[in-house]
Amino acid sequence: MRKICWGEIVVFHNVMILHTRRQFSTLAVSTSLFAMARPLFAATKPDSKYAGVQLGMNVPYNFGHELVTGDENLKGCVDLGISSVELRTQPVEAFLGLPKAEKGQDATALARKWRESVSMDRAKEFRKTWDDAGVRIDIVKVDGIFKMSDGELDYVFNLGKTLGAHALSTEIAHTDEELKRVGSFATKHKFPIGYHGHTATGPENWEKAFTLSDYNFANVDIGHFVAGGFGSPVPFITKHHDRITHVHIKDRKLANGPSVAFGEGDTPVKDVLRLLRDNKWPIQAIIEFEYKVPAGSTRMAELARTVKYCRDALA
Repeated sequence: MRKICWGEIVVFHNVMILHTRRQFSTLAVSTSLFAMARPLFAATKPDSKYAGVQLGMNVPYNFGHELVTGDENLKGCVDLGISSVELRTQPVEAFLGLPKAEKGQDATALARKWRESVSMDRAKEFRKTWDDAGVRIDIVKVDGIFKMSDGELDYVFNLGKTLGAHALSTEIAHTDEELKRVGSFATKHKFPIGYHGHTATGPENWEKAFTLSDYNFANVDIGHFVAGGFGSPVPFITKHHDRITHVHIKDRKLANGPSVAFGEGDTPVKDVLRLLRDNKWPIQAIIEFEYKVPAGSTRMAELARTVKYCRDALA
């Protein structure tokens, strides 16, 4: 990921995202303003569980930049009425005080030393702020997990539990050895990890991961599943619902087509949501926002539109 220009054009997780400064400002709130608003949050807690299905947001990804702070992410979720998130570690680690490497320092070694020794006390404080606002951190997304030391792996699993999550998530590994190693730590901590796949990831990849650890789970991105040519994700979810931490909800076109506004692609978004509803499976439906913001609209308006689409599908 390389930031090109703060508040204008950002490349995040290989996806180009456009913002005007005015649009980005709708996402942001200063720490002092957030502190003033917290009593209001307590009185108007969000609730995005519809017909038994917990809708959530992938943050800070949906807000367009990994440097969006914890408070800014929380404010955006509350504004959208969202009560559940898949949260990347970057905002949490910034809050915990992850040191920045100075010129000449090895950033990887510095982060490793810090992670292997940091206390979870501040993580408890971070969680309390989110709990008080009515937003649960259900999934913690960890980038670069397969390159982490044993001490760092213990740290991320402990971090997930301290934040109140029920699982970690990460991109699926390329080798069985990597899946087996990380899976062994998931087993050690008795804490599932859901592997996220793109268009090259099909049922056989997850099914192999399942054999390598009882705590290796799947994070099924239904848009990528369809665009990758694997058909409807409904049969896979039905067969392996007890090994799925959460699903990513997006709409994509067939044949590696683009992400589009919900309802305009080939992904059976409504079928998947109703499958979770009708079977009462405890699988979070996490909205992942990737289509281009239309002219005349804003990212927040489009995020609200995706929530309404999912809510209406569950009515």
